[in-house]
Amino acid sequence: MKKIPMTTPLVEMDGDEMTRVIWKWIKEELICPFVELKTEYYDLGLPHRDETGDQVTIDAANANRKYGVSVKCATITPNGQRMSEYSLHQMWKSPNGTIRAILDGTVFRTPIQIDPVKPVVKNWKKPITIARHAFGDIYKATEYCVPGKGRAELVFTGENGESFRETIYDFEGPGVIQGSFNKDSSIRSFAHACFRYALSLKQDLWFSAKDTISKKYDHTFKDIFQEIYEKDYQADFEKAGITYFYTLIDDAVARVVRSEGGFIWACKNYDGDVMSDMLSTAFGSLAMMTSVLVSPDGKYEYEAAHGTVTRHYYRYLKGEKTSTNPVATIFAWSGALAKRGELDGNRPLADFASALEKATLDTLNAGIMTGDLCGLCEGITPTKVTTEEFIAAIRKNLESVLA
Repeated sequence: MKKIPMTTPLVEMDGDEMTRVIWKWIKEELICPFVELKTEYYDLGLPHRDETGDQVTIDAANANRKYGVSVKCATITPNGQRMSEYSLHQMWKSPNGTIRAILDGTVFRTPIQIDPVKPVVKNWKKPITIARHAFGDIYKATEYCVPGKGRAELVFTGENGESFRETIYDFEGPGVIQGSFNKDSSIRSFAHACFRYALSLKQDLWFSAKDTISKKYDHTFKDIFQEIYEKDYQADFEKAGITYFYTLIDDAVARVVRSEGGFIWACKNYDGDVMSDMLSTAFGSLAMMTSVLVSPDGKYEYEAAHGTVTRHYYRYLKGEKTSTNPVATIFAWSGALAKRGELDGNRPLADFASALEKATLDTLNAGIMTGDLCGLCEGITPTKVTTEEFIAAIRKNLESVLA
């Protein structure tokens, strides 16, 4: 079979641990035999990030701005234990947070549904998409461990001198403080991305925050969303027969659980991080969720929504076979290839991406799957396979689809 050519490279961001191993298998078995793959490669594995002072992450994000489409493997955000394990020079920030800040994008995450696995919430009939703001908040916060008694203050100094000072807390002993921030311009980009995405899917849009407690920070999000909706999108929403509304996040959680799905739920950065993991688990597995970062100027970064599967990696290093679910990583590749094909007018490449997704879903619906899904199946007796066996089964189905 003649390989499908590419005209513009993808930005390829390699990652860590078990997902790095699976990344290589997917390329070798499911991509390179069929596509003349062109990528600009960046190694975002933690050792190389440490070697470069994390400059490689910045370079990868800027390459994404240049070429328009990237595909990213899961990466480690180090904690104290990782500092020792990898002998790091410092505790580097989340690479995802760095990339999101540079692209000023919004993350859209949608569960991948298959027939044998029903959502834990039985009334969910359609996928729920999480729209996650991808700038600022605790991911770029400044933190300080208070050593003892003293006063913590919030101070803002304008161009013409100090203009605001307020006591946060008078510490009577040790503690901790954190200062987070956001920008109106980024919130506006987030709002526009959510409204446009909702219109493209013709789905209702919900936005949730906690403005009753955070009367300035969260209220700013609420006000900007409402202003942009009324000015730029309300007429189009009404014409499309869809709705937008704001509600408190605790009320949103209750509404989500009672809903049938089929809408977009917009959340601030940390809320979206937590809620997307909750949704993916409730729909089946953390490894069954697509994730795409969309910038205001139309740049795209596709990735898996889960971590590096550390526990399986340690078993792999011992020579053991693992049954690690690669579906979200496969869909990151298919999503990136489809978008590259769309932007380049390369129909064969886009068709290949669709065939890859179909082959993956056909394999799962036939009951051939990794261990995380086997215990969730209803109506069939699944066959548990290793990761390599699962990818081989997809390869066989992919060849049939392409033929």
